[in-house]
Amino acid sequence: MFIANSRLARGIVALVVSSGYAAGVPDDCTQLIVGLAPDSNSMRGEMQLFDRAPGGNWSAVPQRWPVLFGKNGLAWGSGIAGQNENGLRKTERDGRAPAGIFAIGKIYTYDAQLPPGADFPFHQVTTADAWVDDVKSPDYNRFVTIPDPAKPPPWFEKQKMRHNDFAYRWLVEIRHNSDPPVPGGGSAIFFHIRRGVSRPSTGCTTMAEPDLVHLITWMRAARHPCYVLLPQSEYDKKWQGWHLPPPTSWKTEH
Repeated sequence: MFIANSRLARGIVALVVSSGYAAGVPDDCTQLIVGLAPDSNSMRGEMQLFDRAPGGNWSAVPQRWPVLFGKNGLAWGSGIAGQNENGLRKTERDGRAPAGIFAIGKIYTYDAQLPPGADFPFHQVTTADAWVDDVKSPDYNRFVTIPDPAKPPPWFEKQKMRHNDFAYRWLVEIRHNSDPPVPGGGSAIFFHIRRGVSRPSTGCTTMAEPDLVHLITWMRAARHPCYVLLPQSEYDKKWQGWHLPPPTSWKTEH
């Protein structure tokens, strides 16, 4: 898996920082993607979308759908919120999805354009693109493009982005451990297409393709969408302090 680094993504995070980084969901985030797990060791849960007017209350988008997380559940990640929490921390190759609140970066796709109705910054992945997950590399957890894909460096084969793999047709960047990346803190965290109804990821949030396409067409960069992923017990404790929708808005049924 791979994430990507870009000036746009840095700009999104800069806006988040300037509007209340440590206080939960930033004021300028008016689209919220919520992933809820029954507990921290669960590989599955539900997703629901919420929106609000600036300064207003969250309203649920009617549809919700099942999602899969890391095969070993969740662990605290590093983003807008979560990095200061006590407890198990996300690390490279631990099989856990990062919990907390995260900015959304760019969309990466094999396609030349996004689905109809979508309007979000994206990059068409080429055979020269890679996402570095080598903790010893100075480019750890960053998007890179090599000069000549016909003469790739030795590390490229395992870290290239263009696999022609259906699960990676749409990659929505979840900005965990990104600003700056901490070696070993976990890399390459995305929303992407699931491989099966019971096949979790190694740290990403996955779902059926129609649900992912719905998410992609709903997001707008100007509304600074954020992703919150939490086990139910943490959501119940943190929703007020982190400016989340009330837990009575929905409960996971898994």
